Amino acid sequence: MNSNRRAFFKRGLSAVAAVSMTQFVANRAVFAADLPHVDEASPQANGLGYKHDATQTDVVKFARYQAGQACAGCALYQGVAGAEWGGCGIFAGQAVAAKGWCSAFAAKA
Repeated sequence: MNSNRRAFFKRGLSAVAAVSMTQFVANRAVFAADLPHVDEASPQANGLGYKHDATQTDVVKFARYQAGQACAGCALYQGVAGAEWGGCGIFAGQAVAAKGWCSAFAAKA
């Protein structure tokens, strides 16, 4: 097998991998957009103090909240950068607002 043929196959495999990853990321974004939004009034959301808008957090009840914290900056947030909504490890099968907050907030490393 000569070097030109090897280079051809390496480039071809790289192109296939790039296209596959692009499709994976695009499908993940569509999937997150299809998730139902967390209901702030649900018992789980209420217990964790979840709000779609972090600035609406009850700071008396949830003293851990600090200005500037939001779901998009949480290690549990599974949304795509720049998306308004994304999945969350706490609210399985539901989407949280990127600008939201709950008491399970853990800053990304």
